[in-house]
Amino acid sequence: MSFVEFRDVRKIYQMGEVEVAAADGMTFTVEQGELAVVVGPSGAGKTTLLNMLGGMDVCTSGTIVLDGNNISAATQRELTMYRRFDVGFVFQFYNLVPNLTALENVELASQICKDPLPADEMLAQVGLADRAANFPSQLSGGEQQRVAIARALAKNPKLLLCDEPTGALDYQTGKSILELLQQTCRQTGKTVVLVTHNLAFTAIADRVITIREGKVADIVLNEHPAPASVLEW
Repeated sequence: MSFVEFRDVRKIYQMGEVEVAAADGMTFTVEQGELAVVVGPSGAGKTTLLNMLGGMDVCTSGTIVLDGNNISAATQRELTMYRRFDVGFVFQFYNLVPNLTALENVELASQICKDPLPADEMLAQVGLADRAANFPSQLSGGEQQRVAIARALAKNPKLLLCDEPTGALDYQTGKSILELLQQTCRQTGKTVVLVTHNLAFTAIADRVITIREGKVADIVLNEHPAPASVLEW
């Protein structure tokens, strides 16, 4: 059994009298320790996929499995526990608490999970040991995103989900964030699923999942992923 499994997953939204299939029979797998990149145009269903995998939304039909657990059959309480303990989230906008320092923002995540990693070590891992006492307003966009990644990693999650994590960043800063995510995947063995519209990012992936009109249009395994440092877009 694969670490992540989507089996014929559908998500239907009712818009008045019209049904809209945001996910229309998605089937794919991701293995443990892989960096998987999900690509596709706006409206293809990428964020819907991420929300269902992260337990923030439920599928209409089909099966979603993480590490042998059928999360598509979970109750709302079980989904809350799943989000709390098993998944780390990194979004395009950093969602830091403005009146907490960088260290306190990371510690916040540590307080809600079972087996957290030391907050100060996670900040050091993302290169911000010397910025621990700074507030978000005193940090650059790239530094704030690094704090968000440290916060996600401090939960010691099974899965790290990243939704357009470089979308609000300039080119060089965005590249450094991709390097950090790739390095995290390689050094810790965490499974990372990164959603983007940027096709250039597929070069660094172990697995590329292309989404079109709510369906998985293509899956490519990359035997020799490029280092993020060489990416250009």
